[in-house]
Amino acid sequence: MLLGIPCATYPPPGLSSSASSCRGSMMEVVLLHGLLLLLPLAALLLYRYNATFHYFCKMAFFNCWIIAMATLLSPFAALRGRSVENMKLLRAAILPLKHLYGIKMKVWGSEHLKTEELYVIVCNHQASLDLMGMVEVIPDRCVPIAKKELLYMGMVGWACWLSGIIFIDRYRREDAINVISQTARTMRRENVREVWIFPEGTRNQDKSMLPFKRGAFHLAVEAQVPIFPIVFSPYWDFFSSKEKKFTSGTCTIQILPKVETQGLSSTDVPELTETVRQAMADALAEMSASCCGDQSAEKPGEGLWTRACRDRPRGMALTCQRGD
Repeated sequence: MLLGIPCATYPPPGLSSSASSCRGSMMEVVLLHGLLLLLPLAALLLYRYNATFHYFCKMAFFNCWIIAMATLLSPFAALRGRSVENMKLLRAAILPLKHLYGIKMKVWGSEHLKTEELYVIVCNHQASLDLMGMVEVIPDRCVPIAKKELLYMGMVGWACWLSGIIFIDRYRREDAINVISQTARTMRRENVREVWIFPEGTRNQDKSMLPFKRGAFHLAVEAQVPIFPIVFSPYWDFFSSKEKKFTSGTCTIQILPKVETQGLSSTDVPELTETVRQAMADALAEMSASCCGDQSAEKPGEGLWTRACRDRPRGMALTCQRGD
């Protein structure tokens, strides 16, 4: 029966071709609805059992979240204008991601940052997931220094600019030096109390740190402010862009004691850079061994604090007390 008319008497004589066309259209609709129902099921199965598909889905959601939050919050930030106070909005937007992804954050040595003095933070850089670790410990009125390309990423770039993030051209040394000098003067005016820099200059998921660029250390010496090294534990057990792995896990954030720069000059920067890098590399190796059972990372040698204290540049004070 079709539309209340027995199939034996429908279609009327002369309309058989129209009826066949109708049945064909109905079959296409049924098939289309079937496909629409199967696609979500297939996607769910792929997400559950295919690690690569799982990885790309999570990364796509991560990027979409950042873009959506930047678009949503930028108008509110614009009411205040370009200000480091807008960093609080970005922080609030990124903090929920750790819960959505099931990533637990552990922080060691947070007491080191409980100070009223100005300082520079240097941190290892592994992946875009570093954003989640950064907002976990970033102090109020602290702004990161970011690559200039970020400024041109639509609403994300605008939100970063409104938050007072400092942009630097990694490929033009003179411009980078000018930005560093200007930032040192800005810190002294207390518009910005802290600056966050990734001295490796690019993402690195290897088992040892890349050589550090010296901009952060020139900044600290020029402003005569201490340096606080921060180390994120390796993500290997739950995240890898090479292996396309992205699961839940734990990230440990270790805040090392401050390195004083009072009395240092530009000639001390190379030794200062290497001393801080070695202290961070030792901490990374210790965390690699404890959280991932990896013994092939850069070796601690004499130990984090022994070497850092022994090899510090003349006149540079390093508080040799480990923060728990």
